[in-house]
Amino acid sequence: MSIPQAGGGPIKSKADLVEYLAAGSKPKSEWRIGTEHEKFGYNLKTLAPLPYEGPAGIRAMLEGMKRFGWEGVYEGDHIIGLKQAGGAISLEPGGQFELSGAPLRSVHETCNEVNTHLDQVREVATEIGAGFLGMGFHPTAKLADVPIMPKGRYDIMRRYMPKVGSMGLEMMFRTCTIQVNLDFESEADMVKKFRVGLALQPIATAMFAASPFREGKPIGFESYRAHVWTDVDNDRSGMLPFVFESGFGFEQYVDYALDVPMYFIYRDGRYHDVAGKSFRDFLAHKLPGFEKVDPTLADWADHLTTIFPEVRLKKFLEMRGADGGLWRRLCALPALWVGIYYDQSALDAAWDMVKDWTVQERSALREAVPKLGLRTSFRNTSVRQLAQQMLKISAAGLQTRAAHDSMGGNEAGFIEPLQQIVASGKSRAEELLDRYNGAWQRDVTHIFAEYSY
Repeated sequence: MSIPQAGGGPIKSKADLVEYLAAGSKPKSEWRIGTEHEKFGYNLKTLAPLPYEGPAGIRAMLEGMKRFGWEGVYEGDHIIGLKQAGGAISLEPGGQFELSGAPLRSVHETCNEVNTHLDQVREVATEIGAGFLGMGFHPTAKLADVPIMPKGRYDIMRRYMPKVGSMGLEMMFRTCTIQVNLDFESEADMVKKFRVGLALQPIATAMFAASPFREGKPIGFESYRAHVWTDVDNDRSGMLPFVFESGFGFEQYVDYALDVPMYFIYRDGRYHDVAGKSFRDFLAHKLPGFEKVDPTLADWADHLTTIFPEVRLKKFLEMRGADGGLWRRLCALPALWVGIYYDQSALDAAWDMVKDWTVQERSALREAVPKLGLRTSFRNTSVRQLAQQMLKISAAGLQTRAAHDSMGGNEAGFIEPLQQIVASGKSRAEELLDRYNGAWQRDVTHIFAEYSY
């Protein structure tokens, strides 16, 4: 969620930062599911990305959503998001429209939330002449064609990103993802989940691969979005090998985060550019120009949102490896990880699956999967077979959870789209390429009619 965070008061010492993360620990009875998904808006007539202003624009979308009880979030005179009952809608750099869902008890509730949100979006979008598409990377727009949204933090990031990686602006303006935020019971539980999530994230990437196009043509990747992330800013992204080291815990993550370069400090409704500077220096009152400013836990919460590893720790764990996709995929992603994380036997089985993988093997998977997807080789097997094993573990965990809907169905049904993909060996990216080379006659614009929400 890219709106200012409410973290708390002044920071007295590093121990406060460790406690901030540790305070996320919850008994199993209080574990919740928070699903986030981004989507590309476009003009129904021109297929161009939506500008901020204008009758078919992002401001009109945000204002129109207020009819459903959403409250506006503003930066100056600009509405830049919405909030309601634990959830939020945020505006990403290129106008990507993101739902950050409320913390919910089951995947059934999460999917109801997704359905309600997309129904609301479609109602407003239809009125203003807009549509929304779920993909990992924008299939047609050039970088110069994507309007810039009026958010101060994004101005800072836009200036800084090209200094630290070759594809930061690609990430900001032309990618969309699905994420799920999940809880942990203790430091030990967090560590095990973090390790399992990082190791298996490339497998999830392969199952959700849905970004084979760039600027109207195949780009040679199944998940170009995932490839983009390999050179955005390696100081704040990647597979975090230190998470697998002996002694890892909340304090070690704090030490890492303190040295991740900052983007900004938010004060008096303004984002102040401190890009590249150290939060550690900020904490020690050594940040040039801000020596007399007292860092707060709200600053810390903001800073944590600017760290982008494949799994991110805040007061919960975020799974970040999936491309944006079709309606049913939005429910499949939380179900996949809930099945693994929220049943102890499933979590243990997943850890047994990955515990002897080396740093080099995990990194190699992250590098290869964006291009090869389920066909990626691993030891004497393939990512497709690893995905089968991962889905079997998740399905067992969901069965054991026995969270039923009003018709008596459990959550395992939500991973059926992934089971179908893995059984066939054909990803959504490959399906799209088949359509492109066949019925679409190499005209990718057909995607807007066939794959929009």
